[in-house]
Amino acid sequence: MKQRMRVPSVLAALGAAVLLAGAPARSAPPSVKAFVGGRLFDGSGRASVPDAVVVVKDGRVVSAGAARDARIPAGAERIDVAGRFLIPGLVNAHGHVGETRGLRSGPELYDRENALAQLRLYARYGVTTVASLGGDGPDGFRLRDEQDTATLDRARLSVAGPVVDATTPEAARAQVEALAARKTDWVKIRVDDTLGTAAKMPPAAYRAVIDEAHRRGLRVAAHIFYLEDARDLVASGADYIAHSVRDRAVDAAFVSALKTRGVCVCPTLMREVSAFVYASEPEFFADPFFTKEADPAVVAELRRPERIQKAAANPATARYREALQMASLNLKTLFDAGVPIAMGTDTGPPARFQGYFEHLELERMVAAGLTPAQALLTATSGAARCLGLSASLGKLEPGRWADIVVLRQDPVADIRNTRTVDSVWIAGNRVPAGN
Repeated sequence: MKQRMRVPSVLAALGAAVLLAGAPARSAPPSVKAFVGGRLFDGSGRASVPDAVVVVKDGRVVSAGAARDARIPAGAERIDVAGRFLIPGLVNAHGHVGETRGLRSGPELYDRENALAQLRLYARYGVTTVASLGGDGPDGFRLRDEQDTATLDRARLSVAGPVVDATTPEAARAQVEALAARKTDWVKIRVDDTLGTAAKMPPAAYRAVIDEAHRRGLRVAAHIFYLEDARDLVASGADYIAHSVRDRAVDAAFVSALKTRGVCVCPTLMREVSAFVYASEPEFFADPFFTKEADPAVVAELRRPERIQKAAANPATARYREALQMASLNLKTLFDAGVPIAMGTDTGPPARFQGYFEHLELERMVAAGLTPAQALLTATSGAARCLGLSASLGKLEPGRWADIVVLRQDPVADIRNTRTVDSVWIAGNRVPAGN
């Protein structure tokens, strides 16, 4: 994906370092903030730092580390986060923005107001970047193009535009050409038969998509379900596997192919949960972290006995419950083997709750066998790296955007503590509370 976020020059970064190392302090402009006293998980994989200071100027991190090593510029706005825990903003490497209102979904619902409302919702939950993999309208492209600014206070967005659905090589190349003209960040394809109810994209078509996308400098994200499809897509050059393999356990040959090509996998465990959880009333309906943002009308509809009974009677419900078990097993296998993993949820379609499901995804990843710190890395630096944004996002280190989530409790001790959001900051700007 093309970088669309400016990174400060080496000289600028060195200048900031000199200031912090002992250059005479001068009055700082109002754009300088210092987050003082919190425990810092910076997304690098290093141990958390107690009593840390994060200095932010013009929307970017100037320094982040132990207070004893910090030099706070005179006049900086000090933000007391003592007793709190700082992590980089969460990155959802597979979401959707703008096409859903309530439990209805479709391109006719996509407009700037709806997309912006959803980006603000993600942000309030601490999800500060979303890769929208399909269904993106013109307003989404404009929002993407407007976000390279130090005044941003909503989630960042990358876009794929319409999902390529061609069935012939000729049509595939034409669709990719149209996407390239719109300057998409990704090309998205679906290779899945929806549990035998639909036709898959033919291999000749998806190979043409991959070839044409690469010829035009674009990366291809593939929706898959079956191992054999994923295996052929990787062999054909797909850049990103946007769901788990869910039909059977991955094997050594597939793991080796992913590692050899550096292909990232986005497990989207909550996508499976959303396919069976409404066959009864979900436990999360009682979670205040959910109810504070959820539309009561949507929750009431999902609680309707007739709807619950229909979901329980659907044969696909049991199939997707089994698919979650296989996806969880495969996540652990891939992670332990060193395959790059990016946290993603496939949120955005009806009843896949944006912002909230990302926290449940982290909990599912830990239940699959990752430690809380490992899960957090997949949702910060890992996801940023897989999206091609590691120069600007994913870590609280000098030069990167100051996207910060302040928590009341330690997520490294218990991943459920990501839900204790105290405040969210994007480019150093506090995200406004919801209505």
